[in-house]
Amino acid sequence: MADQLGVEPVNDYALLDIDREKRLGFPEVVFGENKTSAQLIGIAERMSAHTSRLLMTRVDAAKAEQITACVPGLHYHAEACMLTGFGPAPKPERGGYIAVVCAGTSDLRVAQEAAVTLEMMGSRVERITDVGVAGIHRLFARLELIREADVVIAIAGMEGALPSVLGGLVAKPLIAVPTSIGYGTGLNGLIALGAMLNGCAPGVTVVNIDNGFGAAYAAASIHKQTRRET
Repeated sequence: MADQLGVEPVNDYALLDIDREKRLGFPEVVFGENKTSAQLIGIAERMSAHTSRLLMTRVDAAKAEQITACVPGLHYHAEACMLTGFGPAPKPERGGYIAVVCAGTSDLRVAQEAAVTLEMMGSRVERITDVGVAGIHRLFARLELIREADVVIAIAGMEGALPSVLGGLVAKPLIAVPTSIGYGTGLNGLIALGAMLNGCAPGVTVVNIDNGFGAAYAAASIHKQTRRET
């Protein structure tokens, strides 16, 4: 049973914040990395009593197979390494859309993490992939679709140049996500992170390396406010 603070224990390894959806509009999200399958099963089973929306990030295929076999109503998004449930996929709750713009195919896992999170949070998503600066004509071909978005998430590894380019072309809130994609001197995304933090385009917000979820949560919060019914 939950205590007066809205916290419910799961055995001896987790304390669920079951009131988070009331406070923030979205239930607690479960970070799956380094948790065992048994722990994730226990958490999912307990959360099913309190919410119709479950989101688990960083869940590999082997764990997902065990979890979905034990907990009904879950769906595994292999490209995003995410589990969602418990009810049917939510329909967009508000007008407009968020553009998830991905520099390269190698960045797709992070882009899909962002896109799935956005859809679970009630935003429509336009996925725009493989438009990095090495072939910038591909970006220009999709520019109007990006400009019409309410919020833009720009995801890039290597030298991390895509958000700076978009920051000079698109007059919308722009959230940059560096990825760990690149050769040795990319330092697992540190070079892309530094480039985005030091970019000259104004108004670009940067989240942590490979943090598609964090970018999406922020973007959905902005979208919810800008499309709020008056």
